[in-house]
Amino acid sequence: MEELGLYNAKRTKGRDDPLEELSDTDAIIRAARGDQDAFSVLYQRYVRRIYNYIFYRTGSQHDAEDLTEKVFFRALNHIQNYNHRGLPFSAWLYRIAHNLVANWYRDTKRKNEVPLEDHEFTLKHHEQPEHSVVKTQEVEALLGVIRKMPAERQTLLILKFVEGFSNEEIAQIMGKTEGAIKSLNHRTLISLRDDMTPDHEESL
Repeated sequence: MEELGLYNAKRTKGRDDPLEELSDTDAIIRAARGDQDAFSVLYQRYVRRIYNYIFYRTGSQHDAEDLTEKVFFRALNHIQNYNHRGLPFSAWLYRIAHNLVANWYRDTKRKNEVPLEDHEFTLKHHEQPEHSVVKTQEVEALLGVIRKMPAERQTLLILKFVEGFSNEEIAQIMGKTEGAIKSLNHRTLISLRDDMTPDHEESL
């Protein structure tokens, strides 16, 4: 991914107050007061994760970069209104990204699916070739099943198993109740299991 253009300028670092050591809370407070250097700390801290999420959802490097820029511009413009409510700042960013991706799909009338062709399956050097082939085929089969799922199920799988968010955090991001996320997760995993079950096992 090429560098995004929002905050690439070098910052002046104070010896007694290195910006990189700011907690998210302190950086947010300073950013809300107009300190763009403090916001750049948050940007550098989360830009890769937000980009990856958007890329998983769009399958387009160009659109992922464009939407990632929009996420952080929107966050910068509304950071005074941020209220953590016990959830991490990253969940707020993902909520913005989730809404922008939803709008992107609606505006472009694209089919929601996880792209297979843009994923590279890297394997450890010590693995035997036959093991590498099997693992690659398993990953491709799994992604093939995921890409056929509805958009909200794809989003859930990414947030839960790629990003590691809790049900409470996912509920905040997706604008649902925690109970609804638990139910969606249960249905999604059952569907994933059933779709991944070989035909010969189903007949046993």
